[in-house]
Amino acid sequence: MPGIARSSEYLPALRGKHVAVVINQTSEWKGVSLLDKLIEEKIDVRTVFVPEHGFRGTADAGAHIDNATDAKTGLPVVSLYGKNKKPSREQMQGIDVVVYDLQDVGVRFYTYISTLQYVMEACAESGVFLMVLDRPNPNAHLIDGPVLDTSLRSFVGMQPVPVLYGMTCGEYAMMLRGEGWIPNAGKLFMQVIPCENYTHKTRYALPVSPSPNLKSMTAIYLYPGLCLFEGTEVSVGRGTDKPFEQWGHPGFKAKSRYHFEPKGRQGAQHPLWEDKKCYGQLVAANTEEAYEMTKGGLDLKPLLTAYNWSEDKQHFFNDFFDKLAGNRELKEQIQQGISEEEIRKSWVENLDRFRTIREVYLLYKD
Repeated sequence: MPGIARSSEYLPALRGKHVAVVINQTSEWKGVSLLDKLIEEKIDVRTVFVPEHGFRGTADAGAHIDNATDAKTGLPVVSLYGKNKKPSREQMQGIDVVVYDLQDVGVRFYTYISTLQYVMEACAESGVFLMVLDRPNPNAHLIDGPVLDTSLRSFVGMQPVPVLYGMTCGEYAMMLRGEGWIPNAGKLFMQVIPCENYTHKTRYALPVSPSPNLKSMTAIYLYPGLCLFEGTEVSVGRGTDKPFEQWGHPGFKAKSRYHFEPKGRQGAQHPLWEDKKCYGQLVAANTEEAYEMTKGGLDLKPLLTAYNWSEDKQHFFNDFFDKLAGNRELKEQIQQGISEEEIRKSWVENLDRFRTIREVYLLYKD
């Protein structure tokens, strides 16, 4: 049961207050949006902040989201993406409480935790109370991958955590404040409304797609490994019915008979290799297979296979890869032909250090 379902725990604290919400299409319980619920309860909501992909979750990754007015409620909708990733002092003016309720997928480069950090910073600066309605993390059973080298900080990686960090957004927020990883951390007043009947090993199927190209639980389980392809010349199937379930490239025709053809569509207006046949692999036949394939951690096999297939290794990676990986070593290790086992060994020391930090802030059993 996610935090939003436990309304008796948060509604009393919101009555008589001026409230802003950080929400999108996932911020619902049994089909009812948090925004609609708060308005029905006569809570004075003043502003709707929305993350990457917009209020309805239909915009492309990286697409500019304009501020707007919600047609149903007449409330101002303020994008926290593009040039305005952090609520300004002006936007926070007159707000007493910010309620954050976004469904995350537990992967460092999925940008909702970056939005969470900026909202925390804005609340600390403006003396605004932050309430996090916690939600299960579908990848919470995993802690794996390179820990971010903070010299590579960006919106797809802001803190020294691994690709898979095994925490809910509520636990992550507590860590950001507790470790002093945000400015003015000591000035932030915050409350997490925890999930009920949940542990990090609980299998949780997301009732609503968190973004336009994570259409299935299969994609959500495969995403941590396949998203690294976004730092290469290989397509992950954006512009098809199976984004983040497959990978391919026009130059791999001699290597595979499996292929797909990306087409422009909502959520992928101009996908990589648009209208060209991409040859590669369907990574998993179904959700259960994807879960089994990835329960050991970050799966590098697709990336290593594609690199070995590439006939133009000099141009295989682009400038985005190191930011996604969180270090400069992974690309070099792949280029040097180092085995997956050896690559994974290079992560162990930093992962152990992170586990020690993480343990302090857990609300749920592993």
